[in-house]
Amino acid sequence: MTDDQKKQQIQEKERIVRILSKDIEGRMKIYAGLTKIKGVSWALSKATCYKLKIDENKLIGSLTEAEVATISNFLKNPDIPKFLLNHRNDFETGEDIHLVGSDLELKKEIDIKRLKKVKNYRGLRHLLGLPLRGQRTKSNFRRNRKKGSGIKKKNN
Repeated sequence: MTDDQKKQQIQEKERIVRILSKDIEGRMKIYAGLTKIKGVSWALSKATCYKLKIDENKLIGSLTEAEVATISNFLKNPDIPKFLLNHRNDFETGEDIHLVGSDLELKKEIDIKRLKKVKNYRGLRHLLGLPLRGQRTKSNFRRNRKKGSGIKKKNN
């Protein structure tokens, strides 16, 4: 290898790639790097690599602009089985969709506000800051904990 090729490989590794408004280090492999995007699980990352026929062990820094564009387009509208989608049976549309990035955060926030507005059980638990899924609250989820006072010393 010549010096130019070595410099180019180093630049590819150090390059930061932006996919769906998230900066990912070029030294990471695609399989692990895609999981840095909010809403992309390990399973979805694997499915993306499989569907687009991209090597999982390829470094993100070595991706071309066209490959980055195809990955971002696929993640916006994934062609995967329903069980991998993160927002099935949407409340407004009834469709199975997959949300990524800021769209996921906004939708989650809107759903929680809707639950609070209709004052169902989960909405009330959100309002009170308590767990939603049936956990016991006798010893956990306590607020205003102070350091326990130990054994007092005797004054003799």
